[in-house]
Amino acid sequence: MFPSPGWVKINTDEAARGYHGFSTCGVVFRSMGEFIGAFSMFLEVQTAIVAGFYGVIHAMEEAQKMGLTNIWLECDLALVCVAFSVRTNVPWLFRNR
Repeated sequence: MFPSPGWVKINTDEAARGYHGFSTCGVVFRSMGEFIGAFSMFLEVQTAIVAGFYGVIHAMEEAQKMGLTNIWLECDLALVCVAFSVRTNVPWLFRNR
């Protein structure tokens, strides 16, 4: 689904390898279906939820650096999306970011 004109859609996805402490996160930026940019990162965290939080935080930081203001964020972890809709829901570990 495309967002309205003038909006940028950011998709994040993550994977974790459990007790090994390996996880990754990927982020894609698009506007009206056109590719704007992407990045991926290796994280030394143990759960997909923590990787999801890092992915969204880094995505929003990159969007700010790129001067993007109208953001449509999609991630596959509903807990992560809901947490960012209400500041008090963000785990303490991530609040300083």
